[in-house]
Amino acid sequence: MDIRKLFGENVRHYRLAAGLSQEAVAERMGVDRAYISLIERGGQNATLLSIHEAAQALNVKPADLLADPPHSTEK
Repeated sequence: MDIRKLFGENVRHYRLAAGLSQEAVAERMGVDRAYISLIERGGQNATLLSIHEAAQALNVKPADLLADPPHSTEK
């Protein structure tokens, strides 16, 4: 799986699990909502800083956003 898609799927999974909107996550990260949408679709090549900020916004470890999740639909 493309690492961008994997990261995006994980961001979306943890965002929904936390009951947060894309706008809420964007606000916590200090970015635009469209940036979160692009990440979740796998269209953004996130930087290490973005990975760290997303993890903080979602209250998870950065590694959680890069791991193969049990909820993944693709191997």
